[in-house]
Amino acid sequence: MLSVELHCHSALSHDGRDPVELLLEQAKAVGLDALVVTDHDEIDASLEAANLAPEYGLVGIPGMEITSRAGHVLGLGIEERVPPGLPFVETLDQIREQGGVAIVPHPFQKSRSGVAVNVTRKQLAQADAIEVYNSRLLTGRGNRRAKEFAREHDVPMTAGSDAHISEMVGQAVTNIDVTTRDSRAILGAIVDGRTEVQGKRTPWRISFRQAAGGAKRRVISRVGQYFE
Repeated sequence: MLSVELHCHSALSHDGRDPVELLLEQAKAVGLDALVVTDHDEIDASLEAANLAPEYGLVGIPGMEITSRAGHVLGLGIEERVPPGLPFVETLDQIREQGGVAIVPHPFQKSRSGVAVNVTRKQLAQADAIEVYNSRLLTGRGNRRAKEFAREHDVPMTAGSDAHISEMVGQAVTNIDVTTRDSRAILGAIVDGRTEVQGKRTPWRISFRQAAGGAKRRVISRVGQYFE
């Protein structure tokens, strides 16, 4: 079993803080085997992290968190940016055209751009996997609903820390039943459903700090655009 972080953000995300080197250092420190940096609508830092990962004893997998018209979708194993704003199913198609894996994170958390409110159950079940444990939870209801949906529709399950600061990498991980330390083998095992999820809640003070930091950066960005 390999322990993999499938959902974290670098400073390239509008609400991220740290460079990829710190994310990789944390992943190594907590004993992970592989890491995917999934920045919002950007891929450059993830490509860098995937290239650097072997220096930290990790398998690096490139990816990104894409803002589809319905909400967020993780595209793993892709090397070209998928544009935001596409319909949900088209976003899945573009990920797969690159040989990638499409995972829907926090689908039932509307306040965090979960897709469930904007797609049919049949469409949601078309994902390659559903994130059923997201570490940034409040009551846990959204995670429970995601797990129930995945079980009812026989969709593979994953977990993710959704870390926006390096200290939170590894809060929620996906244990993947694969013997080969290879990105393609890992992604194939996810699609086959050879996964187990484990995780713990991101401390509320950290979640609040992450959210506040993201809001501050968005305001600064908008002000900067106004004066351009």
